[in-house]
Amino acid sequence: MLFRETFAAGPLQCNCTVLACPESRRAIVIDPGGEAQRIAEIIASHNLVLDAIIHTHAHLDHIFCTRDVKESHGGEICLHKDDLTLYQGIAIQAAMFQWKVDDVLPVERFVDHGDVIEFGNQRATVVHTPGHTPGSVCFEVDNGDEKIIFAGDTLFRRSIGRTDLPGGDAKQIATSIRERLYTLRPDALVIPGHGPNTTIEEEAAKNPFVSIQ
Repeated sequence: MLFRETFAAGPLQCNCTVLACPESRRAIVIDPGGEAQRIAEIIASHNLVLDAIIHTHAHLDHIFCTRDVKESHGGEICLHKDDLTLYQGIAIQAAMFQWKVDDVLPVERFVDHGDVIEFGNQRATVVHTPGHTPGSVCFEVDNGDEKIIFAGDTLFRRSIGRTDLPGGDAKQIATSIRERLYTLRPDALVIPGHGPNTTIEEEAAKNPFVSIQ
């Protein structure tokens, strides 16, 4: 079974996850939106080696601590290419909230639909789900007999990501959810970018914004 610690990070309470292979202790960090010290403590206390810093998209609350994590622990910075402009515009995003940020470090790997990010004996498969942002992705991971979907801000419990920000597209996000998420294993655990967990089956049946049809 995977080592997983998920917690709400930063002022906007992004769900950040440290995920590791228990045999090799190779790890990834998903959406480091804050709490760099907590991430450091998890890595140190479990003797983890960070292979990658992966992002479901490039909004400020999901990339806020990427530079800190990279400089402290290494790990390849991964992002979908369609969110590169958003990522590089971190200062513009931060100005909206009057936050102070340093410039981002370069993206080292651009990921796309179907790509696999390996960490030890484990794999995270990239599912491109544009709509919230052009480069929004989800990550599908096997955890023994369980499937986990890290859904970012594409799919929430009984809700979906907003599409009124630059690059958002309401029709596209609905298509992404129906064709690329609702077709995944029904009992898969969904860890969204914010808020409580859910399952694919629950959202396909009960999400008021995107029905299964």
